[in-house]
Amino acid sequence: MTILILGLLLFFVPHGVAIVSADWRDAQVRRFGELPWKAGYGLISLLGLVLIVWGYGMARQTPTLLWTSPTGMRHLTALLMLPVFPLLVAAYVPSRIKRWTRHPMLIAVVLWALAHLLINGTLADLLLFGAFLVWAVLDLLSFRRRHARAVPSVPVKRGGDVVVIVAGLALYVAFVFWLHVWLIGRTVMG
Repeated sequence: MTILILGLLLFFVPHGVAIVSADWRDAQVRRFGELPWKAGYGLISLLGLVLIVWGYGMARQTPTLLWTSPTGMRHLTALLMLPVFPLLVAAYVPSRIKRWTRHPMLIAVVLWALAHLLINGTLADLLLFGAFLVWAVLDLLSFRRRHARAVPSVPVKRGGDVVVIVAGLALYVAFVFWLHVWLIGRTVMG
């Protein structure tokens, strides 16, 4: 469990800087330069992610059960997961969906974490999915008080929404039937 917690700290401390103090983050970017800041941020986050995966895998070997979900929660989880993949795609594809949601990846993380908390009741699950849920909600809320940064925008094309939905649903189907078992080792519906 220690490795999982260390991984969560290494991942969320850099990701939480803008939530706590966007001005301080902006000052550090100016001080060190954008590329060195992003490289350090990325390396620390990547190390955290590796430790999260490793620590979560180890914690699953000797789980501490906190609750057991009713069988019907699998259906609610599947339903909550349905928009997750289109929202993830929308974070990278110019579309009206991205413009309407403003932060599609954070919304996807909220839905993903909530869905997984409904169906998984171990201490490791609570730490993993609970941390992601709290971070995504706090990050969404913090956008209201942050100064808008200049971000180059790509014009929205007519097919963007179609690409987002079709690619997202294809990813959803791939995860439900193949990728979740391959990557996580658990079937989704079985």
